[in-house]
Amino acid sequence: MSNVNRRTFLRGALGLAAVGVGAACGAPALDIPRTAASGEAAVGGIMRIARPAASAAETLDPASSLSAYEYLGAIYNRVVKLDRTGRTTPDLALEWSSNPDATEWTFRLRPGVRFHDGRELTARDVRYTMRHILDPAVASPQATVLSTMLDANGIDAVDATTVRFRLGTPNAEFPSLLTAYQCYVIPEDSADADSVAGGGVGTGPFRLASYVPAGRGSVVANDDYFEGRPTLDGIDFFSIQDTSARVNALLARQVDLLAQTNLDNATARVVIGSAGTTVARVESAQWYTIPMLATSAEFRDPLVRQAMRLAYDPEQVLATALQGTGAAGWDNPVPPTMAGRLTTNRPYDPDRARALLKQAGAEGLSLPIYTSSYEPNFTPIAIAFADQVKAAGINLTITNAAADSYYTSVWMQQPLMVSYWFTGRPMDQLLNQVFRSGSGYNESAWSNPQFDALLDAARADTDPAGRELKYQEAQQLIVDDGADMTPVFGDRLVGMSQDVVNYDEYGFEMDYRRLGLRR
Repeated sequence: MSNVNRRTFLRGALGLAAVGVGAACGAPALDIPRTAASGEAAVGGIMRIARPAASAAETLDPASSLSAYEYLGAIYNRVVKLDRTGRTTPDLALEWSSNPDATEWTFRLRPGVRFHDGRELTARDVRYTMRHILDPAVASPQATVLSTMLDANGIDAVDATTVRFRLGTPNAEFPSLLTAYQCYVIPEDSADADSVAGGGVGTGPFRLASYVPAGRGSVVANDDYFEGRPTLDGIDFFSIQDTSARVNALLARQVDLLAQTNLDNATARVVIGSAGTTVARVESAQWYTIPMLATSAEFRDPLVRQAMRLAYDPEQVLATALQGTGAAGWDNPVPPTMAGRLTTNRPYDPDRARALLKQAGAEGLSLPIYTSSYEPNFTPIAIAFADQVKAAGINLTITNAAADSYYTSVWMQQPLMVSYWFTGRPMDQLLNQVFRSGSGYNESAWSNPQFDALLDAARADTDPAGRELKYQEAQQLIVDDGADMTPVFGDRLVGMSQDVVNYDEYGFEMDYRRLGLRR
């Protein structure tokens, strides 16, 4: 997989090199509220947001692997969206239903919604958007998810406000797959205009005022937004590549909010302790993994993988590496905030781990664990994990790799490393995209036919309770047999001015409509 695609899949989670020193292992826990600043916002004002600079090839086409992510939630809407528990909720569609075997889904759109250029939203725009995503020439990351069950001929604009999807295979969770940010709806026949999706025309709370790829841009309030005018008059976006420079701009009060920047604990303390700035916590936003490459000589044996899991206590990794700013994962990749997560934790038993290694002929296992400055918490997690597994006789050598080649020369190539993803994707996409046999994003190369069959059975089960049970059985297989450990879910630490109010975020999308500046 190319580094571009990997970076796109991680969009929003790309906390880059740490500012200053790394996270202070053993330091007192950070006292940061789990909810962001709230209060009465002034109506109006311009917020200044700093974002990492991207390629000059970036675009406002949501389907693209090079989309300017921070603009998307301000400009566009999707057919449906996810709430904090992972449930699908209305956006441009008010209601939806399926036939008995979940091979046909019908969505009823809101009437009277208009694009920023005055055109009225119709089912033809939704059909065009989805066909655009599925177009192989676009190479949209979401096409890899949708194309397994849907092709361009299976999308019908029944009437002005009704769109129907005819699937090749049953999927009772299909609506949730339309919540990805690549599924923002654009007007019919607009994607080729200026390579920015028709000039960035959407239905969202803000409309595009200016935009330079990898440079500066701005959006202004959409007075006709169907949910009501946003609080702010506008947002100015500044592209600043270096994390340190973004933090310094915040401390100098040159910007109000740092987007796509996960602060390490040390930097968060500096921001909290500085006049006029603060930090908000986005609960369990970062999903950290330690994949064991199942095709490697070291981890081909399931007994060795089981020993690695039993050898460490995720609660201790959380306390040491993240100073408690997150939640223990216990090797279940489903976030603790998501409905349907299997709540049973696996045991912590280093003595049993040592015995399993002896049984597998791998007693005294010794190998490197790769980390990088690519993300500020990678190295603290690697150090904490390596310290934990010593009790089982496992000796891991911390090995730093270059940040700019970490996901091209280490990921899916070295037997053991620290990796991460973002949370906020639906259950079906999470399990199928990252753990199904043969998936391009299956970072541990784990393959379990029983697991794959469970996913197929869950998709075909139209009973919500039965479907949830099958997904939980799939989670149990990952915990028992999988090759991708999940030690922790980290709270993302977001730097901002103390003037920012009503900052809220889920799945790397801000609530742009309510976001404001203190009165």
